[in-house]
Amino acid sequence: MSGAMGISEVPRSKIGDIGRIAFGDPAIVNLAFGESDYPPPAAATAALVGAVAAGETFYVDSRGKPALRAGLASYLSGLHRLPVDEGRIVVTASGMAAIAVAFAALVRAGDRVVIHEPEWPNLAAAALARGAELVRFGLDEDGAGGFRLDLARLETVLVGARVFCLNSPNNPTGWMASDAEIAAVVALCRRLGVWLLSDEVYSRLTFDGAAAAPSVLDHAGPDDCVMVANSVSKTWAMTGFRVGWLVVPARVRDALGELTEVTHSTVAPYSQAAALAALGCEAFVADFRAFCAEGRGIVLEGLAGLNRVRLQAPAASFYAFARIEGVADSLALARRLALEHKVAVAPGVAFGAAGEGYLRLCFAQSPAKMALAVERLRRGLALLT
Repeated sequence: MSGAMGISEVPRSKIGDIGRIAFGDPAIVNLAFGESDYPPPAAATAALVGAVAAGETFYVDSRGKPALRAGLASYLSGLHRLPVDEGRIVVTASGMAAIAVAFAALVRAGDRVVIHEPEWPNLAAAALARGAELVRFGLDEDGAGGFRLDLARLETVLVGARVFCLNSPNNPTGWMASDAEIAAVVALCRRLGVWLLSDEVYSRLTFDGAAAAPSVLDHAGPDDCVMVANSVSKTWAMTGFRVGWLVVPARVRDALGELTEVTHSTVAPYSQAAALAALGCEAFVADFRAFCAEGRGIVLEGLAGLNRVRLQAPAASFYAFARIEGVADSLALARRLALEHKVAVAPGVAFGAAGEGYLRLCFAQSPAKMALAVERLRRGLALLT
């Protein structure tokens, strides 16, 4: 019936399939979702409560409150190689909303959108919802449980494309593009006249000692056809606050502000107050990164030695993406692990065909929770025949 009525449809989330099992059984330890149990910065929570108490509960500028736009410009300029002017920033109601607004601006029915996979499924779904012709470009496996980007092969698929979506640090793989690769992608898109949409929500969650992952903002100028999406959800463990942003060319910033108006009107002013407070919480970022690194270590140690498991230490994000050799149905395996072993993980096929045979684990959880989950996961994987 919905098809007959012309309703746009996107594929059902296979992560949600596992989530429904986990939600229905409190005994299951859930590592399937991209969310931490680490509390958000106290300063952000206090700012939100204070803003509500002060009556900041009404509509504001659809481009974002000026104070937050200025704060983001200062934050990003200090973090990356090139300055970011306030006139390039649009505040959105989450990182996903930032991507939806970007696609609304850029994509018309039939436009080719290239997305590398394994991929966060919402990227592809958002492109499909705009009527895009979706082209999936597989990252190459490096033979050691990791991935790499083949730039020469990428060039061939970008010819004639409207948008290339880059997600680095990557969900689900933990892959992180190098600075040289980022520079090459920016130059390639510039030369071919392709818009570059870069999803950088995990940019601060790196494990190489750097303050941030290599970014498109280190290489793209203010006039380049580039949009960079980010949010407070991952860096500051603020998934429920629903604040994201886009960095766009100055010439289109106000037009993007109008698109946010017709997408979600404005972003709650009290959430924007919390986001502004979070920008000053650098000690929190360091502490949360260390918390994630501890969970990463528990996974790597706990799955070591299992003959069928191939797992390379993720360079960034808070996910481990483990290949389970001989598995052709990762959804069935994830269901079995949830139902029989009481541990929920995301099936690799949820992230595209290139993810089949993998499982994704979110390790941004308390050490006790991680230890229990990995013990159950190890037991379940050891029983595979």
